[in-house]
Amino acid sequence: MARQVLFVHGGGEGAYDEDAKLAASLRGALGADYVVRSPRMPNEEEPDYEVWKNVIAGELAAMGSGAVLVGHSIGASVVIRAVVDGGIGQSLAGAFLLATPFWYDHEFWRWDEVKLPPNAAERIASGLPVFLYHGRQDEVVPFSHVEMYARALPQATIRRLDGRNHQLNDDLAEVARDIMLLR
Repeated sequence: MARQVLFVHGGGEGAYDEDAKLAASLRGALGADYVVRSPRMPNEEEPDYEVWKNVIAGELAAMGSGAVLVGHSIGASVVIRAVVDGGIGQSLAGAFLLATPFWYDHEFWRWDEVKLPPNAAERIASGLPVFLYHGRQDEVVPFSHVEMYARALPQATIRRLDGRNHQLNDDLAEVARDIMLLR
């Protein structure tokens, strides 16, 4: 039976279409043993945490236990907050976060709905693999954000990628390798 992967795209105008290249890269790198679903999230121009979380929970419910959850940018912010809150209602095989903004009390990087609570690391299901990937040449989300996640989620595996931009140069080979290691 094929392993189920849910890819959650980023936010902003045209994000679904832009991130379709990432979903295609992941699909190609994983091969026929995996099914990668990438639904268009509602109102991508102005994402709403509760709405997106509910869509993610519904998609995962249809996939069943043991699905892999992958999020990019704003989508990754929603994914990690939902995982921390236990709001997805499914047992996951792993959470993979790409170019994830770290939201904190800052003029620009402030989105209170997805801001991680101080005890985020303790609230993640025991044994759930969490991976973060960030390109050193990310022109959208500063590279320093992955370092903030490294401090907030010390159990996470951090992949710092040289020569990669916000879209990770449309290449998710490293992500696919890590997903395949879960088997």
